[in-house]
This record gives sequence, C-alpha cells and structure tokens, in this order.
Amino acid sequence: MVREGKKAVALRYNQEADHAPKVVAAGQGPLAEHILQLAEENAVPVYEDAVLAEMLSHVSLGDEIPPELYSMIAEVLLFVYSLDKQKQ
Repeated sequence: MVREGKKAVALRYNQEADHAPKVVAAGQGPLAEHILQLAEENAVPVYEDAVLAEMLSHVSLGDEIPPELYSMIAEVLLFVYSLDKQKQ
C-alpha cells in the first residue's frame, strides 16, 4: 500500500540535447508507486527527497526544471554519476 501523500518525479537529461533536466513523469499515491516500480524494473537510480519531489511536482510534464532547482538537481546528478562509477 502506498501512502496517499507519496510523490515520485522522473527526470531525463541529455547533455547534448537538453539545456536542463526535464520532467518526464510525475504522480502521487498509486501513480508514484508505479513510477518507482518502472524505475526499479529498468535499473533507473532512485534518489529519495520528499522536499525536492514536492517542488518538482509543480513543473509541467516535458518542461525543464527551473533555474532555482539547479543546485538541488546537481546533487541528484552527482548521486547518479557516483552509482554509474561504482558499476564500472
């Protein structure tokens, strides 16, 4: 069971094509659980931060994250890159 307030937001970032990461999926409750399940099934890293998820949930699907979130997202990217390094 998923708590009703649980949120999940998926980002995509292509350094060659995107100016900033984009929100590609977002939801709460059962939809959040589905997003997390898909991430797990596809070996997509999951970074847990309820405050950041709340902030990102206000960004429209397909939109780039706003500049005021760049520093927080930089921490997420560092986390993902460190996981990639561990796999090598």
